[in-house]
Amino acid sequence: MKISCSRMNLLNGVNIVMKAVPSKTTMSILECILIDASNGEIKMIANDMELGIETRIDGEIRENGIIAIDAKLFSEIIRRMPEGEVKIETDSNLMTTITCMKSKFNLPGKDGSDFSYLPEVEKDQYITVSQFTLKEVIRQTIFSVSNNDNNKVMTGELFEINEDSLKVISLDGHRISIRKIELRKKYGSRKLIVPGKTLSEISKILSGEIEKEVNIYYTDKHILFEFDRTLVVSRLIEGNYFEVDQMLSKTYETKVIINKKSFLESIERATLLVKEGDKKPVIIGIEENVMEIKMNSTIGSLNDLIDIDKTGENLMIAFNPKFLIDALRVIDDEDIKLYMMDPRSPFLINEDEGKYTYLILPVNFGVVR
Repeated sequence: MKISCSRMNLLNGVNIVMKAVPSKTTMSILECILIDASNGEIKMIANDMELGIETRIDGEIRENGIIAIDAKLFSEIIRRMPEGEVKIETDSNLMTTITCMKSKFNLPGKDGSDFSYLPEVEKDQYITVSQFTLKEVIRQTIFSVSNNDNNKVMTGELFEINEDSLKVISLDGHRISIRKIELRKKYGSRKLIVPGKTLSEISKILSGEIEKEVNIYYTDKHILFEFDRTLVVSRLIEGNYFEVDQMLSKTYETKVIINKKSFLESIERATLLVKEGDKKPVIIGIEENVMEIKMNSTIGSLNDLIDIDKTGENLMIAFNPKFLIDALRVIDDEDIKLYMMDPRSPFLINEDEGKYTYLILPVNFGVVR
């Protein structure tokens, strides 16, 4: 194989596919990036058997070929190469020479035929959204995905497609995040559980431009995201997702309209008094037209007052401040609506048209989960 391309093109490709290189594996071939220049274009591929990424880069193919190169080493070499044209050549013994300007590396490659290509995903079923929309939806829900593998379903997000709407749901046992968007046309109904890791990595690759689209194809086993010149294929999580609608109460005793920025800044001030690893709840007292934010810790105490528009009963309730901050930071509205039943029932942040819903479980006044 003999190819040449700019260092910047090569580095962009490396940065994209590195997200699918496993940190630990018993299969050494999976620790490699595959460079495939066998069909008139230069592809870079990485695959950890759960998540696979393929991207195409511009360059010149002087001799067709395929080579697998240690991903970590190759990434560091390209990162530290001088700016200019990079030439990559392999010989019959798979020895790979990487040259740029006056810098030259020689390192052993591996047979590309041993590499696991991305699985083929049929393109019969799909939806299309803008890169901006997908990136925003992930940002507004990914923080509620569980990191605990004991319940695999909770490590993913539910994509619920219903005609011209897509509802994305995540939960971790203490909170629920829901984001609903309108699709440009009607599709069939389908529920898919997409690994949180896949969505997190995709959000780092997406440009976020409104005019650029992502085609999302899916089968019973896999989901494929196709955008720009990149393919991201992931296994879906098997199982039945939770019936979240049953967890969202339609009744409430207290409704509050509050300025989001003021609420967020007050909670953030409260966390200044919490040492790392310390579990102190933020206490919220709601009375006529005022919300009091309280924090008491070994460092000190805080009392903040925020003007509100309240309907219903007075209430005192406590929360893990991190959960509130996570939700408030991704809401773009100036004013938000809060719904509460009692100190032991979930706290709901809801938008009138259902574009977003955040449910957070309260805690005991002395302990944060």
